[in-house]
Amino acid sequence: MNADRSPSSHSTRPTLFLDVMLGKLTTYLRMCGYDAASARDRGIEDDDEILKQSQEEDRTLITRDEQLSERAENGVLLTSLDPTDQLRELDARGFDLSLSDPARCSSCNGTLVPERGKSPDHAPDGKRIWRCEDCGKRFWKGSHWESVERTLSDLKR
Repeated sequence: MNADRSPSSHSTRPTLFLDVMLGKLTTYLRMCGYDAASARDRGIEDDDEILKQSQEEDRTLITRDEQLSERAENGVLLTSLDPTDQLRELDARGFDLSLSDPARCSSCNGTLVPERGKSPDHAPDGKRIWRCEDCGKRFWKGSHWESVERTLSDLKR
């Protein structure tokens, strides 16, 4: 990883491209504020196409595929099958895995903006709501957020 794109700096976080094997990890990284594109979301399974997309978009490729990782100019190889262990691997590499206010849509990777006006009927009263500019989904810090927060805090143990 290039030194000027250190994952521990919020202002210079790398943009990421995750291969199809890393769906749950993608969600975690988006909840940590990373711009994390997914080959799965784009319907791309071919290694050559994954590599091409990550390079064209100047994204760090995160993969479990050793051969694909070796071909990438800017790649991170993960060895674990378990998403929590994958997070540990990224944490050990200096990725900032902390939650702040929601910034990226966990579904489509779009940018979240504070919701203005009336909250949807299914949203808890008094919760701050964010809306995805791309897909329109709404988010708030609920039980899922708390579960992810616990998982991330347990990484250091």
